[in-house]
Amino acid sequence: MSAASVPGEHVAVRLVGSELAATLRARSAEVAAELAAGGTPPPKLAVVVATEDESSHAYVRSIARAAHKVGLACDIVDLGAGASTPEIQKTLTALGDDDDVHGTIVQTPLPPGVAAQDVVTSIDPAKDVDGANPSSLGRLATGLPAFAPATAEAVIALLDHHEIELAGKDVVVVGRSTVVGVPVAHLLLARDASVTVCHSRTADLAAHTRQADIVIVAAGRPELVTGDHIAARTVVVDVGTNPTDDGGLVGDVAAAQVGAIAGALTPVPGGVGPVTTALLLWHTVDAARAR
Repeated sequence: MSAASVPGEHVAVRLVGSELAATLRARSAEVAAELAAGGTPPPKLAVVVATEDESSHAYVRSIARAAHKVGLACDIVDLGAGASTPEIQKTLTALGDDDDVHGTIVQTPLPPGVAAQDVVTSIDPAKDVDGANPSSLGRLATGLPAFAPATAEAVIALLDHHEIELAGKDVVVVGRSTVVGVPVAHLLLARDASVTVCHSRTADLAAHTRQADIVIVAAGRPELVTGDHIAARTVVVDVGTNPTDDGGLVGDVAAAQVGAIAGALTPVPGGVGPVTTALLLWHTVDAARAR
């Protein structure tokens, strides 16, 4: 018998992202159409790829399909897995100088020997729609206008969409990457939450997460957070997307255990992911509108 069918047994509210993603896509399509009506070319997103990883290519193709559906152009710039740091830097600089391109992202993984921090500085901050350039993170941290990493912003947008209050709440972020953990902490602070950032060197993770009103898990470790880490009615956002041997995905949260305790939980897939992609498109439209 499933947990959902046991009379009186608690099941967490599912914080799905499909409705919010659809709203964001519709907003992007509307603004893109307004720009086109004024004689402006479609907003264009350029995705630089330098890998043979098929899952990365599949993800990029899904971004391109989503872009085309809302009236955006999307160029996939495939440099191949043998691309060097200078080649990637040169490509990003050229895209920054191209007036027809409004948003630029670099897809990971990168070739062996190429470090992300050595290439993302070549992304024009005005076109940095996934907040990868360190200057974007610096502006975000100091409250200046900048594009936040789409996944980090998707966490906040999803909580807002489901009317979960942030001001005054104790929030624990598990993970300190510059892609999710650090920027989402800054976004939460800007919303008047009290934020604790935990990581692999945190001595007693459960002692922190059990005290939180909201737990955001972005550690890249399958099912790291279990039922023992969560107090009753806590809101849990699972950012993890870890592939399984059978071709599926599991999050950084043990969903069955946590779902029986938490007040709300994002599903994997179907939670943060759809909102992330929709926000990439919206950022591109917003960049085009600003131009």
